[in-house]
Amino acid sequence: MSRIGRKPVPVPKGVEVSVKDGEIKVKGPKGELYQKIPPCCKVTVEKEQIVVQRIKDDKQSRALHGTIRSLIFNMVKGVSEGYEKELKIVGMGYRARLEKGKLILNLGFSHPVEYTPPEGVTIQTPDQTTIKVSGCDKQKVGEVAAQIRSIKKPDPYKGKGIRYKDEVVKLKVGKAALGSKG
Repeated sequence: MSRIGRKPVPVPKGVEVSVKDGEIKVKGPKGELYQKIPPCCKVTVEKEQIVVQRIKDDKQSRALHGTIRSLIFNMVKGVSEGYEKELKIVGMGYRARLEKGKLILNLGFSHPVEYTPPEGVTIQTPDQTTIKVSGCDKQKVGEVAAQIRSIKKPDPYKGKGIRYKDEVVKLKVGKAALGSKG
């Protein structure tokens, strides 16, 4: 049996959980999330806990058991606490600002890059070189942060670009640093 799948998911105060027609709905102070439950799993709510059980014992059911439990755990945590990713912009003249709900990035291109976040994800810029992506859906927050980072990935030679707050960019040695042979 799955070690993660058999752990019950605790439901904090202020979070409502309902299971109907093969779908689980989790509602809390930060938002509302839905997840389809595959027919091989059964989800029940018992005494402030969500229990995921598998009906069949084939390979796919065993694989989905822990996955569904983790998705439900992430949903409960998201609607109660929320998720946040922080990005740093490194480079001379590189900056970010918010304008009418859009993120405007000046990254050394001939034009500023505009990024409109999807519904359910909020973007903040506390200063010109920091971008905070937050929301209740862990997958959406991570995806938006990855899309923003992909606009200008960190350069391996100078380290300029957009990176995660705790990301370490290992710089490569350039041609001039190799020295002259001959």
